Amino acid sequence: MGAVGLVLLPLATVFLGILGGGSETWDHLASTVLREYMVNSAILMVVVGGLSLLLGISTAWLVTACDFPGRRLFRWSLVLPLSMPTYIVAFAYAGLFGHGAPLLETLAWGMGPPGAALFRSRLLSIWGVSAILALVLYPYVYLITRASFLKQAGGLLESSRVLGRTAWDTFFRVALPLARPAWVAGVTLVLMEVLNEYGAVRYYGVPTFTTGIFRAWFSLGDAAAALRLAGVLLVFVFALMILERVERGRARFDEGSRGYANPPRFHLRGWRAAGAFGACAIPVTLGFLLPALQLLGWGIEAVPNAAWGAFLSLAANSFGLALVSALLCVSVALLIVYAARLDPSPVIAMTSRVSVLGYSIPGAVIALGVLLPFVWMDTRIDAFLRSTAGISSGLLITGTVAGLTFAYLVRFLAVAHTPVESGFTRICGRLDETSRSLGHPPLRTLWEVNLPLLRGTLLSAGLLVFVDVLKELPLTLILRPFNFDTLATRAFQLASDEMLAQAALPALLIVLSGLGPVLLLSRLISRGER
Repeated sequence: MGAVGLVLLPLATVFLGILGGGSETWDHLASTVLREYMVNSAILMVVVGGLSLLLGISTAWLVTACDFPGRRLFRWSLVLPLSMPTYIVAFAYAGLFGHGAPLLETLAWGMGPPGAALFRSRLLSIWGVSAILALVLYPYVYLITRASFLKQAGGLLESSRVLGRTAWDTFFRVALPLARPAWVAGVTLVLMEVLNEYGAVRYYGVPTFTTGIFRAWFSLGDAAAALRLAGVLLVFVFALMILERVERGRARFDEGSRGYANPPRFHLRGWRAAGAFGACAIPVTLGFLLPALQLLGWGIEAVPNAAWGAFLSLAANSFGLALVSALLCVSVALLIVYAARLDPSPVIAMTSRVSVLGYSIPGAVIALGVLLPFVWMDTRIDAFLRSTAGISSGLLITGTVAGLTFAYLVRFLAVAHTPVESGFTRICGRLDETSRSLGHPPLRTLWEVNLPLLRGTLLSAGLLVFVDVLKELPLTLILRPFNFDTLATRAFQLASDEMLAQAALPALLIVLSGLGPVLLLSRLISRGER
C-alpha cells in the first residue's frame, strides 16, 4: 500500500489545488494564455504523434521484413536518437542553423538569403520543435512495433507472399493490423513525452502547459495557478491513458506462434533498395548524427577553456543522484513485485498497477505535487523544534536532495517495475515453494534464490533508471536545492544564455551515458529475430 501512497501524494496535491480557491493570477492566465497553451499542446501532440508513427512504423517494417544494403546497421542505429534528450537536440539544431553556420550559408547559397531566413524562422517555431521532437521520440514506436513484427506468426506473412502480395500489400493488409496495439502503445508513450517536454519548447519560445507551470510558479509566484495548470495537464494525460486502453481493448499484440519461423525477407533491389536505405538513413542522420557532430564540435572548442573542477562537480551531483535513485527504484520495485508474487490478491495486484502510474505523469506536475506537501512538512517540523528545543531544522526535505530523490522514485518507479516483473515471470514458482518448504522465510528466499537469478534483470532496470534520471529536466529544475546543479540543468542554463559551446560538454556526457541502455534495448528485441 505504500506504493499507492507514493503515486497518490502528488496526484492528491494537484487535485486538491484544483478544488481550492482561485486567484487573480489564475483568472488572468485563463483569460489570456490558457487557450494558447491548449492549442499549442494539441498541435504538438498531433504533429509529433503523426511523424513518429510514420518514421517508427515504416522503419520497423523495412528492417524486419525486407532485405537491403545497410539493414543490419539500421537495425540497431535507428534506436540511437532515443539517447539524445530532446532539449539537447533542440540546442544543437539552433547552432547548426545559427547565423554564420555552414548549413545556413549553404541554404542561403541554394535558396537565397530570404529563403534561408524563412527556413530558420520555421525551425525556431512550433513546427520546427515538432519535427525535432518526432526525430528524437520515434524510436518508442520503432522499438515496440518492431518487437511485434518479429513475434507475428510467420505463416501468415508467408501465406500473403504465396498469394502474390507485395511487401507493402503484406504490410498494410496483414502486419500493420496485427501490430495495431503495439504502435498505439508506442505513440501513446510519445505523446506523454510531448506533454512532459519543457527544455525544447522553452528554448524555441513555444508556450505550452509545462512552460506555463514554470511561469506561474517561478515568475508570478502563484502556487494555486501553477497547480490548476498542472491539473488541466493531468486531464490531457488521463485522456491519453483512457484512449490507449479503449483502443487496445481485447486485442493482442501479435498472433505469434513458436511453431513458425520467420518467413524469408523481401529482397529489395535497385531504386527500392535505395529508397529503403534513404528512409532509414534520414531519421538516424537528422535525429542523432547531425546533433552529435555539432555537440562534438562544440565540445572540442570548449575543452581548452573548460572549468574542469565545476564540470566534475556537476558530474558527481548527477551520477550520485542517478545512482541513489536507481538503487531506490529497483529496491522498491523488487519489493512490490515480490509482494504481488507472494500474495496475488486483488488489493496487492491493484497496488502493483497503481505504483507505475508515475511515469505517465509529467515531471513538472510531480514536482509541484511533491514540493508543496514537503514544504508544509518542513515548516511544521521547524516550528516544532523551535518551540520545544529552541533550534531550527531549516528545510530538511525540500532544502536537500531528499525531496528530489523521492520525486525521482515516483516518476521512474515504472521504469524499474516493468523489467523486474518480467524477470520474475521467467522464474518458476516452484523454486519459491521448495525454498519455503525447507523452512526459509520469504525474505531469505528472495535473497538466496530470486536475487541471484534476477541479477542481470536488476542491473538492466537500474541502468534504465540511471539514464532517465540523468536526462530529467523539468522535475530537477523545480526541486533541486539552492545552488545545486546537475548536468541537465547546467546544460539548459548555458544554452538558454546562448553559451552553446559551453553547454556541449555536459550534454555530451548525458548522451554518452544514454547510449548503453538504448543499445541494450535494441539487442534484447533483436533476440526475437532468427
